[in-house]
Amino acid sequence: MSVQERKQRERAERERLIVATARELAEEQGWDAVTTRRLAERIEYSQPVLYSHFRGKREIIGAVALEGAAELAAQLRAASAGAAVSTEGARGRVTALARAYLDFAERNPAVYDAMFQLDGGLAFAAEDTPQALKDGFAALLETLRDVAGEGVEPGLFTEVFWASLHGLATLTRAGRLPAGEAERRVGLLVSRLAVV
Repeated sequence: MSVQERKQRERAERERLIVATARELAEEQGWDAVTTRRLAERIEYSQPVLYSHFRGKREIIGAVALEGAAELAAQLRAASAGAAVSTEGARGRVTALARAYLDFAERNPAVYDAMFQLDGGLAFAAEDTPQALKDGFAALLETLRDVAGEGVEPGLFTEVFWASLHGLATLTRAGRLPAGEAERRVGLLVSRLAVV
């Protein structure tokens, strides 16, 4: 391995460490606790080293969001594929997709915030949308296109279904919806929106 390759590998490892540490700190204490000073202390590098990877907290939030989008897409695809193996049909795949989405949001609140609530400097629904975000939307669309209904544009249907899931996730987390009704909400959402 050349010196240049080793330096590139070390740089990539430092960047992964910064993102993982920011994510860990945000999940433990919230995004307000994530500062470049605290990150530098936790990873045991100087702040200038941190700034050589990211210009500031906004870019770190964006990196966490991209990582989260990739994880969410993988979990959505796995849930849908797992339901496809069973005899549940299209409605079962959509139900599994909805559960996986809400489970991700519940288990990863700081990552979810980075993806959808905080400014990570990422463009959504635009030409310059990062591939990881496009892939997250595609993971929803792959299952939902089959249940959009005749004459309904699948991308638009996916946006509405996603917005519904996002509303359920954020309202539940904020304590605005009564606890213990998540499964009934998912059932109602799927039965009313998914045309099978």
